Amino acid sequence: MHAIRIHAFGGPEQLRYEEVPDPEPGPGQVRISVRAAGVHLLDTALQRGAADELPFALPEPPLTPGREVAGVVDRLGAGVGEEWLGRRVVTHLGLVNAGYAELAVREPEALFPLPDSLSYEAAIAMVGTGRMALGVLDVAAPGPDDVVLVTAAAGGIGTLLVQAAKNVGATVVAAAGGPDKVARTRALGADVAVDYSLPDWADRVREGLGGRAVGVAFDSVGGAAGRTAFELLGHGGQFVVYGWSSGAPTEFTSKDLHEKVLTVTHALGPRIVRLPGGLRGLQERALAAAADGTLVPAVTTFPLRDAAAAHTALLGRATVGKVVLTTGTTETETAS
Repeated sequence: MHAIRIHAFGGPEQLRYEEVPDPEPGPGQVRISVRAAGVHLLDTALQRGAADELPFALPEPPLTPGREVAGVVDRLGAGVGEEWLGRRVVTHLGLVNAGYAELAVREPEALFPLPDSLSYEAAIAMVGTGRMALGVLDVAAPGPDDVVLVTAAAGGIGTLLVQAAKNVGATVVAAAGGPDKVARTRALGADVAVDYSLPDWADRVREGLGGRAVGVAFDSVGGAAGRTAFELLGHGGQFVVYGWSSGAPTEFTSKDLHEKVLTVTHALGPRIVRLPGGLRGLQERALAAAADGTLVPAVTTFPLRDAAAAHTALLGRATVGKVVLTTGTTETETAS
């Protein structure tokens, strides 16, 4: 099979498309002929060897990055029921577990069968990014009377938060970088869509809301943009953090919180795990929402061999939604 290998940490050129031995499923495992694999910002930190940006110990190269795969079960390990053979599935492999490859192995209890109506690319977007979006949303639980602000609203999580907030009847403000991304968020149903790379974007939000204040702000950008989102909150508002892609967290003081009686929550980590149903429940809900059309994930695809280009585009903010690598294998092909 072919896989992306990292032999030394550095720039995207370290992601090499190579031929490697086929993996075989062990007892209690299946092998998946991969059709699509997810790309995550953590993968770019791993590629660079940026240990301080990773929530796990930096592994020694050579290694194959990748966290999510979708495809068809093509081989069974000892003790696995025959009903799994030929099933369309998606799974989250863990933090670093060789997803950028044409074949992957996993235990059946970690798999999610896919209906024919759900594409592999959409399934990839929902099994990781989708579960996070629903978990972040559950933390704040906005309702129809809320004004919801989403930064990085054209990103994988952001596009889903915009749709989900609209689905509950909230007024949604989408902040994205650049006119094309702003237009995409408006097409998703955002009531107010602004370019947060412009210096007056807060004024445009206030103008668009006609005097209403933001009640819930979902922020994954941090830095100056996060602070602007924080300042747009009205009295009693919620500031929900799930990352800081700018490289710096949003700064505020306890005095800031006291003055407007604000609540700040970090939505990832243990808080999501402790939600009813845990991560598995969030994944099931996310996949079901995509299958029935309640949520439509945005996806940017690259061929597996072009993983370096995918990382470059992701870091350069040139992608929309979830970045996915595809192997080029068709639905009708059968893995050997």
